[in-house]
Amino acid sequence: MAPPASRPYSTGFWLMCLSSFLFFLSFNLLLPELPDHLSQMGGGEYKGYIIALFTLTAAISRPYSGKLADTVGRIPVMVLGSLVCFVCGFFYPWAITVTGFLTLRLVHGFSTGFKPTGTAAFIADIVPVERRGEAMGLLGVTGALGMAFGPAMGSWLAETFSLNTMFYISSGVALVSVLVQGTLTETLPQAQRKRFSLALLRLKWSEVLEPLVLAPAVVTLLCLVPYGAVLTVVPDQSRLLGLEGPTKGLFYVFFTVASLAVRLVAGKASDTHGRVPVLRVSAGILALGLALLVVAPSVGWFLLAAVVMGVGTGLNSPTLYAWTIDLSHPERRGRAVATMYIALEIGIGVGALLAGWIFSNQASRLPYVHALSLGCVLLAVAYLYRIKSAGPMARVTGTERTVMPAAEEVV
Repeated sequence: MAPPASRPYSTGFWLMCLSSFLFFLSFNLLLPELPDHLSQMGGGEYKGYIIALFTLTAAISRPYSGKLADTVGRIPVMVLGSLVCFVCGFFYPWAITVTGFLTLRLVHGFSTGFKPTGTAAFIADIVPVERRGEAMGLLGVTGALGMAFGPAMGSWLAETFSLNTMFYISSGVALVSVLVQGTLTETLPQAQRKRFSLALLRLKWSEVLEPLVLAPAVVTLLCLVPYGAVLTVVPDQSRLLGLEGPTKGLFYVFFTVASLAVRLVAGKASDTHGRVPVLRVSAGILALGLALLVVAPSVGWFLLAAVVMGVGTGLNSPTLYAWTIDLSHPERRGRAVATMYIALEIGIGVGALLAGWIFSNQASRLPYVHALSLGCVLLAVAYLYRIKSAGPMARVTGTERTVMPAAEEVV
């Protein structure tokens, strides 16, 4: 085996991490304030749509972003996603009706339909295959930092200045992300690139989903239902527990800091021990966190649940990214990543819709929301235990594709 490169991560890798941080910071700035903002417009019963509509367009756009990433290039796909964030931030202050607000959320979802797809494909192109899990962990750290600072920063901006200031800052941050992407060099091989044309937007069914990555997609969907539910009900649950103003985003801060603390370990562990064993552990920890959230009677228990869920997510996320790329064909890498993200968006969207429907602004129903999420994660655990795992990853000579020494398969 060749010795590891002395400089496995290039300047382009770190610039992409910075771009990812800014992108996630941009739209996470808004999350803690949007439920109250919608309620003040008279749309409190539509809180579940805040996340659901966002994820709907993200999921719809994934097959297109995957195909374009594999044909036009990774960078154009990323730039388009960030530009959507930039434009939408400016329009939130003008969306003064429930219909206008929800329409804007629908459009805003295109941002996550494009940017992360291009990012994951770009990173997979430039990092050594034997460091893939670790690299996805590092990328996840920067995205999680944006998710951690976003809610707290957004609440502070809204409290200290105004809601409109928060919207404009969100837009400005997205613009900086675009500028960072402009310094990068395209990684899609020249032989594979095509000029954009409307014909590229015509999809065959075979171009929508990548069957090679079905297993990680199933696990992603089941494990992301809780995230959609949490985004929908945690702002209200925080307020009911007395967390107001700048402290309203504390759950997200504890969740994300815990996630950050384990992401690097998660990437290295899955590179050494295999993706499935790490995912079994992570899903079990996530289930424990949700069980705590079901019975959380106080702020202390509430934040403890956030920490445990953060640990589970920190182990889970980079491992799922790496597993998806492991199983994908290099020429269909964008499509494979898009398939995983479609599952992610469906999971988040379903979680948000069901959470909004079950909760219905009644505090007594919150345990049922989290119990539903717990059930989904337990299904993921059961599915993972039906998959044979052969242990550490190994590189196949003469190809970038990574496989298990003995294949992982569902029995």
